[in-house]
Order: sequence, then structure tokens, then C-alpha cells
Amino acid sequence: MNGRPQTLVVDAHRTLLDVLRSDLAITSPKYGCGLAQCGSCTVLIDGAPARSCVMRAAKANGAAITTLEGLAHAQTGELHPVQRGFVEAVGAQCGYCLNGMVMTAIALLRENPNPDEGDVRAALRHNLCRCGTHKEIVASVMRAAELMREEAQAQTSPDGTSSAGEGASA
Repeated sequence: MNGRPQTLVVDAHRTLLDVLRSDLAITSPKYGCGLAQCGSCTVLIDGAPARSCVMRAAKANGAAITTLEGLAHAQTGELHPVQRGFVEAVGAQCGYCLNGMVMTAIALLRENPNPDEGDVRAALRHNLCRCGTHKEIVASVMRAAELMREEAQAQTSPDGTSSAGEGASA
């Protein structure tokens, strides 16, 4: 869980969202629809976005689970580039959809570090924002892509070799 081993015994019928919120006090994933359609409960399971409101907690056994709480650098507290992108481009209003948007954006940018706006819109199409900040959310993801490319470039020395270790894992 967010880079730290966790051992829990849970009822096989409980959802991952319930366990995260009730047992582990992880509050970033939200209960939105309960049908895996709005995206507010999205977490990363082994790096891939998953809807925790319909996933049974037992199915996550042994998996690396990442939530918004686990994105900032563990030692420095520095925000993940996607979080910084959302701050800089003012991509959050009420914050209810923010968790799903950020987690989905991280998965997108790992797969496609140079998306265009169409790619971003396609990746986020199943995440609902009720505030209507879609334009700002897309701009936030585009900004996050820039920040991630800048970070990657800064970590590569002039001879093309890596000069720095990984930051926060997600």
C-alpha cells in the first residue's frame, strides 16, 4: 500500500474502496457511483488504473496499490509531477473527481509520455467531473506531461546515462 507492506484480514466480500477508507484511513478514493462508471474511486493496482468500488479487496492480495496519498516523494514530500500539473493548471475545483483524474493521468503518462489533447480526453473519458472543469483538467495533464519530460531530461546526463534515482513510485 503506497510503497509500504500492509497485512490485513478482511471479509472476502468487502470492496477495496471500503477497506481503504474504513480500515486504512485512505480517503482520496471516493465513493461516487458504486458501479465503476464515474472514476472517483480509481487507484493504481500494479500501475494500472482500477475501480476500487467494485473490486473485492481480496483480489488485491499481493498487488502494489497506489493512492493519491502515496504519490508525493516519501522523503521530501515533493508532489508527483501529475499533482504539480493539477496545481499549476488549476485542474481541481471541488476535488471529488480529482483522485480518479490524477490516478488515470499517471497511468496514461507512463504509457504515453507525449500525449496530445485527444489522447488525454480519451484516457479520461470514463472519469466524470461534475464541476465542468474538463478544459482545466486536460490542461493539467498536458502540464504534468511537460513536467515529467523535464524531470526525465534532468535525470539524464549529457552522455545519455541516468544520473539520478527514481523518485516516488506509483
